[in-house]
Amino acid sequence: MFVRDSNAHRRSTRKRVAELSARIRAWAAGSDSESLTSGVYRRLIDNSQSVAHTGQMPPSDDADAEILAEARAESSLHTSTSGADDAVEADQAASRQPAPAPKGSLWRDRNFLTMWTGQAFSQFGAQVTELAIPVLAVLLLNASEFEVGVLTAANVAAFLIVGLPAGAWIDRMRKRHVMIWADAVRALALGTVPLLWLLGMLHIWQLVVVALIMGIATVFFDVSYQSIIPSLVRPNQIAEANGKLESTQQIAGLTGPAVGGWLIGAITAPIAILATVGTYVISFIALLFTRDHEERRAPEDHRPIMTEIGEGLRWVFGNPLLRRIVATTGFANLFGTISMTLLPIYLLRVLELSPAQMGVIFSLGAVGGLLGAIATPRIVKRFGEARTLPLSVIGFSLTPLLLPVATLVPQIAFPFLVVQSMLMSFTVLLYNITQVTFRQRITPPRLLGRMNASIRFCVWGVMPIAALGAGALGTWLGVVPTLWIAAILELFAGLFVIIGPFWRMRDLPDPEPVAAGSA
Repeated sequence: MFVRDSNAHRRSTRKRVAELSARIRAWAAGSDSESLTSGVYRRLIDNSQSVAHTGQMPPSDDADAEILAEARAESSLHTSTSGADDAVEADQAASRQPAPAPKGSLWRDRNFLTMWTGQAFSQFGAQVTELAIPVLAVLLLNASEFEVGVLTAANVAAFLIVGLPAGAWIDRMRKRHVMIWADAVRALALGTVPLLWLLGMLHIWQLVVVALIMGIATVFFDVSYQSIIPSLVRPNQIAEANGKLESTQQIAGLTGPAVGGWLIGAITAPIAILATVGTYVISFIALLFTRDHEERRAPEDHRPIMTEIGEGLRWVFGNPLLRRIVATTGFANLFGTISMTLLPIYLLRVLELSPAQMGVIFSLGAVGGLLGAIATPRIVKRFGEARTLPLSVIGFSLTPLLLPVATLVPQIAFPFLVVQSMLMSFTVLLYNITQVTFRQRITPPRLLGRMNASIRFCVWGVMPIAALGAGALGTWLGVVPTLWIAAILELFAGLFVIIGPFWRMRDLPDPEPVAAGSA
C-alpha cells in the first residue's frame, strides 16, 4: 500500500514539474525572450531528479513562485522595452563581470565617474591643442592659407580613409581597450611636437604628419567612445550619460582655450602642447581602471570586412530619420569646415586679434554649449524630442552668417564674435545630444561601432575635402569672401531635417521589437 501511494505521489509531482515547465515556456514566448537561461532549466531538472529519487518536491506555491521569479529575472537580461538593454552584455568570466550600474543618478556610479573624470581631462587638453596648433602654424611657422587647409585636412582625413573599416574592426574588439591604445598613440605622437621645436627641427610638414597620426587614433577613439556608453550605464541612463559627457566637453571648451591662450603667451605654443600630452596620459590611466559590461564578439560571428561595412551602411541609410539626420549633419560639416579652417587666419591676421583674445572667444563661446547641454532636457520636455531637431538646425544654420559680418563692425568685432560663438555652440549641442541619444537607443549593440563609423565616415569624411577647398578658395578669393560663401551655403544644409517629418512627431521612435530581438 505504501509503495502504491509513493508511486502515485511521484506521478503527481512529475506532472506538476511538466506543467510548470510548460507554464515557463508559455510565459517566455509571450515575453519576446529568445530563450530562458540554463539556470532555470537546471532548477527544473534538479526538482524532477529530487522527485525521482525521493518522491519529495518543494511546496507547490513556493517552488512555482521562486522558479518563475528567477525566470523573469534572468530573461530580463535579454529583453527590453526600449531595445537598448541589449547593449549591456555580461562577461563570460564571472570574476571579471562588473556590478550593474547603480540605479538613479550617475553621480553614484563610481565606474562611470572614473571614465568621466579621465575624459574631462582629455577634453580639456584637446581644447588647449586646438588653439596651440593653429597659433603655431599661423604665427610661428608662417603657414599660408593652403598650408593651413592641408593641416586641417590631415587632422580629419582619417575619417574618410579608415572610417568605415574602423567601425567593423571596433565591433570585433573591446571598445574600452581600443580607447586605451588610442590615448597612448595620441600622447606619443603629440609629444614629438615640443621635442622637435626645442631641437629647432619643426616644420609645417611635420605638423601635418602628426595631425594625420592623431586623426587616425582619434577615429578609433571617437567611434569607440560613442559606442561604449550603453555598456557602461543602464538604458534609461544613456541620455543622462551623454548629457554629462557633452557638458564636460563644453566646460573644457570654456576653460581650455582661455588657459591655452595664457600658456601660449607664457611658455609658447609648442610647449603648451605638453599640457595636452599629460591629459591624454590621465585619460589612459582612467580607462585602465574603468570596467565595462561588453563582451567581444565570437570569432564565428565575424564575416568578411566588406560585408560588415555594408551591414553598417544599410542600417544607417535604411532608417529614413537617420538618413535625414546624416544628410543635414554632413552638409553642415562640409560648409562649416570651410569657415573653421580659415578661422585662425581670419581672427589672427584679418581682425588682428591676439592668441589670448582668440582663446577667450572660444572659451566664452563654450558657455553657450554648456547652457545648451543643460537646457536640452527641458527643451526636449517642452517641445518633444523630434521637434527639437529642426529647431536646433534652424539655429545653427543661421549663426554662421554672423561670422563674416564681424568685418563690417570692427570696433565691436570681439564681443560680436563671442555672441556668435555662444549661439552656435548652444544650438549644435542641443542638436547633437538629441540625435546621438536617438541613434544609440535604436541601434542593436553588435552594430553600434559600425553605425557610428558609418555616420562619422559620411559627416566627417567631407571635412578633409572642405578643408582643402577652404585653402584653395582662401588663396584664390580671399578669406572673407570664402566665409560669406560658406555661410550662405550652410543655410541649405538644414533642409533635410527642417522640411522632414519631425514636425509631425513629438518623440522619436523606439527600436522595433524585431530589430532589437535579432541583435
